[in-house]
Amino acid sequence: MQPFHIAIPVHDLAAGREFYSTVMGFREGRSDTEWIDFDMFGHQLVIHELKGQKQNVNFNPVDEHAVPIPHFGVVLKWDDFHELVEKLKVHKVKFMIEPYIRFEGKTGEQATMFFMDPSGNALEFKAFKDISQLFAK
Repeated sequence: MQPFHIAIPVHDLAAGREFYSTVMGFREGRSDTEWIDFDMFGHQLVIHELKGQKQNVNFNPVDEHAVPIPHFGVVLKWDDFHELVEKLKVHKVKFMIEPYIRFEGKTGEQATMFFMDPSGNALEFKAFKDISQLFAK
């Protein structure tokens, strides 16, 4: 697996730090007065403070759910996904789309959930029972 890098805007760096370090459990890396690096399951997430920035989120219908666009996240191992769900519930994170199983018993069976960070960035985390089906049709 090659790590990827994603940079996102936040309107309050302190709130972003609290969410990504405490709620999500991401280890903090380098930082400065306007940005912070985090280890997001082995990938680099950088939050950049843009005061007054509000995210514009649109929605697409998928499986009778309103999926937020844009969004980002990571495909996790099955057990890691369920551990994250429990951690988010402990921190009383409000789900946009509650954790559920898509394509149950079919090709591409996966667990998925959507929620937002304090700046309105939509996140999706998912897991496949069989990771070899990640791109299966």
